[in-house]
Amino acid sequence: MSAHAAVEEVPVWLEVNGRPVVTWMCTPELLEELAIGWLRGEGYIDTLDEVHLRPCATDLGFWAEVPAARLEQVTAEARRPVLASGCGAVSTFLADPATVRAEPPRGEPPPVDVLRQLFKALFAQGERYQETGGIHAAALTDGHQLISHAEDIGRHNAVDKAIGAAMLARRPVAGLGLLVTGRISAELAYKAARAGLVWVATPSVPSTLAVEIARRTGMILIGRAVSGTPHRHGAV
Repeated sequence: MSAHAAVEEVPVWLEVNGRPVVTWMCTPELLEELAIGWLRGEGYIDTLDEVHLRPCATDLGFWAEVPAARLEQVTAEARRPVLASGCGAVSTFLADPATVRAEPPRGEPPPVDVLRQLFKALFAQGERYQETGGIHAAALTDGHQLISHAEDIGRHNAVDKAIGAAMLARRPVAGLGLLVTGRISAELAYKAARAGLVWVATPSVPSTLAVEIARRTGMILIGRAVSGTPHRHGAV
């Protein structure tokens, strides 16, 4: 890639049960993984068998059919439409952290030295992340090795793609950890919580709302996980 190369970015839309729900600005690869992971992270599905996904033949987009009861459940949460605070979907739907049901602690992250080895493996796989400085990377891990990995111009998209890749491979997602290269925002923390993840780690830091979501859902967030002194937030 030349020094003057640009990072590719395209719009991709998704309709759920005939209703437009999101348009992503994203890197045009692993798009099925993106759609499946987004549906899981937003609470529309728990398993791959709950969705029928059809790509549009003439445009970059998907039609998804999910159980009516799950659609009603998401609708009943009355999430407020907001502009995403970071790169990813053009718009997202954010619930009030005060309405998040309190849960017991989900588990513990691996030791710091293991976390840093996992990030080293993520960086080694993230060729465009290293080359361009304009791509985010994310990976699911069982605390010993990377389960699925994805890169995208949007950090939220990279997370959705990593979750979707594991689901398409029929790998359980709940109980895993998540490595992300960008800030842990409220939107990202919601995705991780709904997907049943135990912890999220980043070389950056979490936002205050992300910390509140982690505390209520029993997750652990680890900031400054690569260099300096890591700090943890969320479940006690």
